[in-house]
Amino acid sequence: MQSQIKDDTTILKDLKRANDLIKQELANVIVGQETIIEELLISLFSRGHCLLVGVPGLAKTLLISTLAQILNLKFNRIQFTPDLMPSDITGTEILEEDRSTGKKVFRFVKGPVFANIILADEINRTPPKTQAALLQAMQEHEVSAGNETYKLETPFFVMATQNPIEQEGTYPLPEAQLDRFMFSLWIDYPSREEEKLIVRNTTGDIESKLKTVIKRKNILNLQNLVRRIPIADHVIDYAVDLTRKTRPKAEDTPEYIKEWVSWGAGPRACQYLILGAKSRCALEGRPTPEIDDVKRVSHSVLRHRIVTNFNAEAEGIQPADIIDKLLEGM
Repeated sequence: MQSQIKDDTTILKDLKRANDLIKQELANVIVGQETIIEELLISLFSRGHCLLVGVPGLAKTLLISTLAQILNLKFNRIQFTPDLMPSDITGTEILEEDRSTGKKVFRFVKGPVFANIILADEINRTPPKTQAALLQAMQEHEVSAGNETYKLETPFFVMATQNPIEQEGTYPLPEAQLDRFMFSLWIDYPSREEEKLIVRNTTGDIESKLKTVIKRKNILNLQNLVRRIPIADHVIDYAVDLTRKTRPKAEDTPEYIKEWVSWGAGPRACQYLILGAKSRCALEGRPTPEIDDVKRVSHSVLRHRIVTNFNAEAEGIQPADIIDKLLEGM
């Protein structure tokens, strides 16, 4: 037991060091977006997935591809379009002839989902049938084709993007699929100084050389460490109470929840609040999370799990406003 604790302490220091190095390397390419980068790493080491919402041109693709390069992981980008089929994501079986026997056999050709980091670009531009092709991969880390099931290599991380300003010709993600994403991250425009630096860096001929700062095996060890981090009962109670208060039919639910919310967050929100808190404290080199860690990840975990009603829309109330009000009252 003491040996395990000693090993975990060493791994915790390695995680803090890796976090600093990853952010340092990302800063060579990505300007600003410190909060988004922090939450991406929290999700990665929690074995979660992210939905990134932002207008075009905010370096969403560059961020995730750069992260894959720094971590030396296989990266695939899937551009979601209205004519994209499920087999275009998962792969398909083809009929080919065995030259040695002359018999025809089926062979499975793996699709782009067979990678460590997947960028599902503009996921709401494809029909629900194709969107659902990612569900099994995200939840079970496997793909079924025909009578066979194929395991995906870990770590496996999906980052999907959505454009909030173009809704024509889109297929909004159903709540059941939104719930599969640990975080919903909203990326905003850069500040004036950041935008000036972006223009300077991207209009010259200087190319940043990135180096790998952590190996795949170490990433898996760090993900396992996050699961082993101890957590106090009062922190779990806080996460459970926060989640339950988003449900209009639960006991002790505030009146404004009953007035503004149709559906609240499910049990998966509690799990991700705790995992996010554990990962956040580990990335900072702390041995156990506090309530403040739960608060810091609450917007990213809850904003896509709270379904507002007509009353909220009429008053201009957004899920973020409801979360702020909940946190103030707890």
